[in-house]
Amino acid sequence: MQPNEIKRSSFFSFPTRVIAVSFFCVIITGTILLMLPVSSRDGQMTGFIDCLFTSTSATCVTGLIVFDTYIKWSLFGQTVILILIQIGGLGLVTLTTFFNVIVGRKLGLRGLKLAQETVNHISLIDVTKMVRIVVWLSLIVEFAGSLLLSTHFVPKYGADGVFISIFLAVSSFCNAGFDILGREGAFSSLTNYQGEPLVLITIAALIVIGGLGFIVWYDLMNYRKTKRLMLHTKVVLIMTIGLIVFGFLGFLLFEWNNPETLGSLPTEQRFLGAFFQSITMRTAGFNSIDMNAMHGITKFMSIGLMFIGAAPGSTGGGIKVTTFAVILMTVFCVARGKEDTTITRKCIDKHVVYKSLAITCIALFAVGIAAMTIFFTTDSPLVSGINSLFEAVSAFATVGVSVGISGVASVLSKVILIITMFIGRVGPVSLALFFTMRRSRNKKSVMPQGKIIVG
Repeated sequence: MQPNEIKRSSFFSFPTRVIAVSFFCVIITGTILLMLPVSSRDGQMTGFIDCLFTSTSATCVTGLIVFDTYIKWSLFGQTVILILIQIGGLGLVTLTTFFNVIVGRKLGLRGLKLAQETVNHISLIDVTKMVRIVVWLSLIVEFAGSLLLSTHFVPKYGADGVFISIFLAVSSFCNAGFDILGREGAFSSLTNYQGEPLVLITIAALIVIGGLGFIVWYDLMNYRKTKRLMLHTKVVLIMTIGLIVFGFLGFLLFEWNNPETLGSLPTEQRFLGAFFQSITMRTAGFNSIDMNAMHGITKFMSIGLMFIGAAPGSTGGGIKVTTFAVILMTVFCVARGKEDTTITRKCIDKHVVYKSLAITCIALFAVGIAAMTIFFTTDSPLVSGINSLFEAVSAFATVGVSVGISGVASVLSKVILIITMFIGRVGPVSLALFFTMRRSRNKKSVMPQGKIIVG
């Protein structure tokens, strides 16, 4: 074997690298397709940076946009974005593995490890079964969501309502936040549907199902056999319910009398709006109220919800609810004088604790750089400290809710947001491992022990 072949083999021997490269390739392909005149409604070629931004946002299931999706892109362009969302939500590796399994092609050890990494499954034993469940569950849920949404959009828009329903269902389940409702007003998202429980509740349900993660659904499906749930599933369910309730009460408390958000709505619509915003703010990117009109304290709370995000192995982003739970319990255990982190009387491996801290620190660094870049390089009345941080966290957490900055951002800010979205989708630690070539990462350190005082 030639030296360059050895290097090539070594480079792609890490699943995290293959996943990162697959996302990059999908983004570039989407960028090229969106640059074509046929993708634009006016038949003109669109600039590279704007197409790269849109393709990255769709593939990383973020939802930040520089153009209104319906007004700017033709049916072909909208279809490209829809396909990017579906590939980005499930992952190119997941889809490739699924089709290989369907045609009866056996996966080697490397293929199994790659599939295991991309769906965040714990064991190699039934990883192919897990991949099947991931794809089939996604298609079934998206189809069911499309049917429910079509009962509203088909009577309203006729045949166009079918595509609108499919687009919204896929975007909701994949936690992407893209919509094609610009015909009702540019960048309107779901602000015209505050009084439509069917639309908001259906989309909210799709967001939650996609955000729980396939590991949780796999565990729930096996509950009849096992009669028990994994610790991972319990933590995800408890944290998800807790954050939804926290966000719901927060929106009600902070925005109840704000005439530009919830204050002007009937009482029942205020409750529905607060509930929907609590769900979409963590992972999806749809909005039924004006984001920029929210009070500063609400934006700050929303930043926290976005930063935490959804569950591992899901279509959502953020540092993940389990990461937050581990850090929270680590602080709690240290404060009580315990040496180990415990959750429900189970000791958490220190490697998990270290990884959680690494993910959070890298995320904070990425968000900080993005926020400062936006603040200092974008000349717009929309730009403020809280708004810059809001947009940066929305990009990293692949949420996609916006206070309007993405549409007026400088070229440098757009590039930084593109990088931030990519980091958020691939994962901070995974991207760090992408650049590391060491295979001896699990070996014990032989360095002399150093002492340092903290606190």
